[in-house]
Amino acid sequence: MRPEVLNPLFVEVGALDGVGPKLRKPLDKLGLTRVRDIAYHLPDRFVTRRAVESLDEAGIGEQVVIALTPTEHRSSSGRGPYRVLAQDSAGNICALTYFGRASYTAKKLLPVGEKRWVSGRIDQFGQMLQIVHPDHVVEDSGETLTRLCEPVYALSEGLTQPKVAGLVEQALSKLPDLPEWIEPGQFEAEKWPAWKDALKLAHKGENEAARDRLAYDELLANSLALMLVRADNRQRKGQPLRGDGSLRGKLQLPYELTGAQKRSVAEIEGDLAQEAPMLRLLQGDVGAGKTVVALEAMLIANEAGKQAALLAPTEILARQHFETLRSMARPTGIEIALLTGRDKGKARESILMGLLDGSIDIVIGTHAIFQDTVAYRDLGLVVIDEQHRFGVAQRLMLTAKGKRTPHTLAMTATPIPRTLTLAQYGEMDVSRLDEMPPGRQPIDTRVVAQERLADVVEGVSRHIASGQQAYWVCPMVRENENEDIAAAEARFASLKERFGDEVVLVHGQLKPELKDAAMERFASGNAKLLIATTVIEVGVDVPAATLMVIEQAERFGLAQLHQLRGRVGRGSEKSVCLLLRGSALSETGRERLALMRETQDGFRLAEEDLRLRGGGELLGTRQSGDTPFRVASLEQITRLLPKAHDDARILMDRDGGLTGTRGEAARILLYLFERDWGVQLLRGG
Repeated sequence: MRPEVLNPLFVEVGALDGVGPKLRKPLDKLGLTRVRDIAYHLPDRFVTRRAVESLDEAGIGEQVVIALTPTEHRSSSGRGPYRVLAQDSAGNICALTYFGRASYTAKKLLPVGEKRWVSGRIDQFGQMLQIVHPDHVVEDSGETLTRLCEPVYALSEGLTQPKVAGLVEQALSKLPDLPEWIEPGQFEAEKWPAWKDALKLAHKGENEAARDRLAYDELLANSLALMLVRADNRQRKGQPLRGDGSLRGKLQLPYELTGAQKRSVAEIEGDLAQEAPMLRLLQGDVGAGKTVVALEAMLIANEAGKQAALLAPTEILARQHFETLRSMARPTGIEIALLTGRDKGKARESILMGLLDGSIDIVIGTHAIFQDTVAYRDLGLVVIDEQHRFGVAQRLMLTAKGKRTPHTLAMTATPIPRTLTLAQYGEMDVSRLDEMPPGRQPIDTRVVAQERLADVVEGVSRHIASGQQAYWVCPMVRENENEDIAAAEARFASLKERFGDEVVLVHGQLKPELKDAAMERFASGNAKLLIATTVIEVGVDVPAATLMVIEQAERFGLAQLHQLRGRVGRGSEKSVCLLLRGSALSETGRERLALMRETQDGFRLAEEDLRLRGGGELLGTRQSGDTPFRVASLEQITRLLPKAHDDARILMDRDGGLTGTRGEAARILLYLFERDWGVQLLRGG
């Protein structure tokens, strides 16, 4: 049960004044559904405005406060802007420009002939100066506007800065008084403000101590919850699984396992032999051979007379694992089944019966394998692929399928910096596959200017004509009006004119059946060129695809570029990755692309990515497996997580866990940051 003191923070935003159905939609887009979310919607930055007498004093792009007198209102037909022409004391004209429904506000706030103080950013529109959606329009002296150090919040369509600021003010007025959960020595040493003060200060101005305090709270909650999971797991009665090697000895692998694979298998075998259920993460770079390690682990469970289940995040990946594992395990004679949401009728009933009577040794599938209707005779091991797609709460739910808690092996192909591994998987032991199997050729990586697009298309044409396949990745689905970003749909349309039915399109907004059909056409070789967004980043295995084109590559993070590059080089043929760069290349973007040419070590790239993005700078889409945090930035995680981890350890080992005065405060913290699955694990919690 959530502590009552937090109830005011967890009421829906509809309880705030001025929030009706119309405002709920843009708030929902930002994930602001409760009062707590509004309170933690921290400003991206702050602006201080300069008062100017006339427009002549203002620079383009500058935030100013100026007295203007409206002279004319101009409305446009259709969806065009609504402009109010206004003049300063020297007679210079400026357009105050509004879009959409905001025009109604303009009519009320800016009557012709009456002076108003206006604050906003000066921009140029043709030959005229303009202020788009002024931040403030007031009748009295503009002095109060110049004194403001004003927060700038992330918005979505339908929200304005004043509206969000008003909601934040309401949310902050509802903050309860909460006990201190930070270890007293740490709290004194850092000279941080109390929780309530920190939230208020973080909305008022640049206050590093307040922001650090709030980030630390989130990191402490996460560390503590993961420690509770780990402690609970060690207390659970599992079932020791000791294999005799009878099945593994029958495997006829065409290659010798690497040292890293052998070490990981030994670590897993040691865990499986314990009564406490295994919780281990297998981190493997692209192509490092995680699947073979997972098969060895599942065969150990089978040798011990237990069943194993492999959970994949998508149906495509589940089918791929099924084909690969069935082929590898054929000499062992074990029964492997595939179960997805698509399976219906007698076929599904047959699989369910096989799992129940034990005739199926290994089942592979999507989350369908853990639905209530699926029962196992004796489930001993759960393997979760692409671990970052599943949260801790889901991991815990999966393990409820065994008579006793089954062992869990989680896998990820996304190399994660050590700091973030602690943040996301602190409850797990970690095995790393940091060697590549012999015979895997390096991928020839080249950086090409976008101006040479026609040459690249010619190269793709020659590539396809030689019987090989290629990927072409774009950073967006559709064109953005305001930015020149390559879009998958536009690129698909242009390349389809050239290559006809040999081209297919895949992106996350397609219906699953259309996406699967396109992927299957490409995987079978019926289509030669796959245009896609980053939806193909993980798990797609088409050995005949030997060319990867990534358009506007500077917009992607290093880890993502590395994942995309890993879609090629999976067969015996030499593979090439072309990184098309735009003309406006930042220093960070340039360094990223140079690193991609220099190394194919995913773990090194992950560490460099964290260094380059340190202050939270993200070019392009959010990284897969980035962080589970909303408050703490990457820089704060790197700097504060070790302290939070130590603090959580002190609480667990010295201060009695969630009992006692500080323990009660920590319990409130877990609920505040919705890590309460940690509390649920406590007996009677």
